[in-house]
Amino acid sequence: MQNKKISDFINIIAELMKYKVSLAVTFTTAIGYLVYAGSFDLKLLYAVIGVFLLSGGASALNEIQERKYDIKMIRTRNRPIPSNRISPLRALFIAFVLIIAGSAFLLSTNNTSALYLGLFNIIWYNGVYTYLKRVTPFAVVPGSLTGAVPAFIGWTAAGGYLLDPKIILIGFFLFIWQVPHFWFLLLKYGKEYEEAGFPAISTILPPQNLKFITYIWVIATSITTLMFPLFHFFESGTLYTLVFLLNIWLVITFTQLTFNIKIGINFKRTFATINVFMLIIMLLLAVEAITLR
Repeated sequence: MQNKKISDFINIIAELMKYKVSLAVTFTTAIGYLVYAGSFDLKLLYAVIGVFLLSGGASALNEIQERKYDIKMIRTRNRPIPSNRISPLRALFIAFVLIIAGSAFLLSTNNTSALYLGLFNIIWYNGVYTYLKRVTPFAVVPGSLTGAVPAFIGWTAAGGYLLDPKIILIGFFLFIWQVPHFWFLLLKYGKEYEEAGFPAISTILPPQNLKFITYIWVIATSITTLMFPLFHFFESGTLYTLVFLLNIWLVITFTQLTFNIKIGINFKRTFATINVFMLIIMLLLAVEAITLR
């Protein structure tokens, strides 16, 4: 019985942290670190754990902020707070513990810029983006900044300069990529968001227009990666050829989805395509940095 209680509590914390999303965030942190440092060391571990805990704390705060909305949506009504498995006050305590612990790990990298960026991201996510979601369906655009910052955290934790053009380009790529990434979620769950009281983008634009706007963002994502050699990334002919082929695959896939009216939005395929594209690009950046050192 005691073991079950402990197991249930761990599951509640994992759900509050949105651990899958938090793990994804640590991936871009690690890439940012490796692109600058070119090697694995203890500071990388500190940075990754710190970002994971901060992301988990921010997610827990978000679930407290949106508990009245979550209970209205099928997708979210079983989360710990709306399902009454934990009180908002206890969730708040867990959130603060996670944030304090995450801050301590980032401070252990001996670079205060990494800590400040982590705290800024919490303020932006919970203070700006979470509020804007209730006001405009286009909140995803400023909200995408939160997905770019972790790469900067990794970069600065490794000793990199915050305004280095290289990390700015990587951050810009992650920012651009996140817009279609999140809009596919809004398109898929738009009706639920609308019923819960969030402004839905589907009420402003018809589906075909939405598909076209998302297509423009996908093309922008593609163009961004083709600019990487200008900043001394993918200078190897083999790597650039691979990146070029990836872009052809991305553009062909989304051109078919956008301009073939007979094809509906296959959310599983589109979501997988844009995410796999980002994943491979980021891995190639890390591999190039490590092999060149």
